[in-house]
Amino acid sequence: MSEQTSTKTGWLGRIRHGLSRSSTRLTQGIADLFTKRRLDDAAVEELEELLISGDLGVTTAAQVTAQLAKARFNQEISSEEVREALALSIAEILEPVARPLAPNPANKPHVVLMVGVNGSGKTTTVGKLAKFYRDQGLSVTLVAADTFRAAAVEQLKVWGERTGCPVVSREQGADAAGLAFDALRDSRARRDDLLLIDTAGRLQNKTDLMAELQKIVRVLRKYDPAAPHDVLLVLDATVGQNAHSQVEIFKDITDVTGLVVTKLDGTARGGVLVALAEKFKLPVHAIGVGEGVDDLRPFEAKAFARSLLGLE
Repeated sequence: MSEQTSTKTGWLGRIRHGLSRSSTRLTQGIADLFTKRRLDDAAVEELEELLISGDLGVTTAAQVTAQLAKARFNQEISSEEVREALALSIAEILEPVARPLAPNPANKPHVVLMVGVNGSGKTTTVGKLAKFYRDQGLSVTLVAADTFRAAAVEQLKVWGERTGCPVVSREQGADAAGLAFDALRDSRARRDDLLLIDTAGRLQNKTDLMAELQKIVRVLRKYDPAAPHDVLLVLDATVGQNAHSQVEIFKDITDVTGLVVTKLDGTARGGVLVALAEKFKLPVHAIGVGEGVDDLRPFEAKAFARSLLGLE
């Protein structure tokens, strides 16, 4: 087995393990519904309710059960067949949004603004992304623009040491936009490949947060009219349906270009990712299924869909 194959198998194993809480809930529910049973109207309705309770969202649940009913209505169907069919339908919904973040080599640096509420795993995600792209040979600089939380700055510095990436920071309470501007100027002088900017995520006062993020974007554009090239929203899967309102809020504040979904290993609500994909059509660049430095990887539709339904 090549090293690449073994790494891939290892990652698929981690996704399966990470999604086990979500998949157990769905698998058990489907097994209870489809033991020696025809796919009649009542079965379709109960399956739809099960998928909604698994956070897949009303639209997605209706769509995938309708597809199944169209193919197998009034026939006997096993729970395994139901799971296989659902995994296929869900993968089709996810395929268009499964797009890895691809820094444009022409940018030097490609500027990524990381946004999200405090506690979503934003700073950790910045560190893990830095590791992922450093391993690919890119030069990466980290910017600690969450200047309100000393803990966030310290955490980012730890990631900087761990990944061998420089970290740009200032004293607590410093102007985040000024810091971002200086970081971009110096990063451009070094011809970095990637500049990852961690930002504050205080939603208690949405107006302040909005003003600060919009100022960062405005100031970056004074130096490079195309910056930031990506705005990534980090979402914690354990918040379930609340993730929808977070996407709405951050889309209002700034032009979110893609999502990273973390903490999928800590929840039975992994289906929320499917609902988000269906509703917002935003690229899902990466998912996190654990605490380890390698537990954040590019999102793959088929692997996720099959793992969500407890399939190999």
